[in-house]
Amino acid sequence: MRILVIEDEKKIAEYVKKGLTESGFTVDTAYDGEDGLFLATQNPYQLLILDVMLPLRNGFSVLSELRKTNPSVHVILLTARDAVEDRVKGLELGADDYIVKPFSFSELLARVRSTLRRSHKQQKDTLSIADLTIDLIRHKTERNGLRIDLTSKEFALLTLLAQRQSEVLSRTLIAELVWDIHFDCDSNVVDVAIRRLRQKVDNPFENKLIHTVRGMGYVLEEKQES
Repeated sequence: MRILVIEDEKKIAEYVKKGLTESGFTVDTAYDGEDGLFLATQNPYQLLILDVMLPLRNGFSVLSELRKTNPSVHVILLTARDAVEDRVKGLELGADDYIVKPFSFSELLARVRSTLRRSHKQQKDTLSIADLTIDLIRHKTERNGLRIDLTSKEFALLTLLAQRQSEVLSRTLIAELVWDIHFDCDSNVVDVAIRRLRQKVDNPFENKLIHTVRGMGYVLEEKQES
């Protein structure tokens, strides 16, 4: 799950990003409305946490403009403005929820999960291939009924492979989508992560699901016995 936090108070933005990342989400940040709107229209976010009082373009303007091109992305407004008319305006513009500062992270996380849970009418709550099951809401992974404990990045990597199962993904693409970085192609960040993921997901089981396609990248698929 990829989330964008648009918040001009950098301490709050980094606090929210840290907490959500530790909870298994991939999080980007923007510190003004213009940058936030640009990122939101250029990347496939599932949810935005959007401050109302932003420089360059306020949150209501960002939300209104975003709804013209992306009516499905979910938005939680996060702001110090607690007047009823502000809440009503935000909801009428298409916000899914409204949280007033100061807030507790536990409440924000609960609202995030609740919003994403409601959104899964069109998106599956779970991904599965062979005997592997990935619970996207609870961030749990099982294989053959056995719980597999993954780090947040391992979970994001496995989810990416499962969402695009049978598709060969290059190291560069994986690095951009999971780590949100561009790096020298000689780096072994992805290879190391794949190796660790295999140790947990594949090594204890006879049927291997994560495969290397030499010179191209990696693919998650169930190989049929010949």
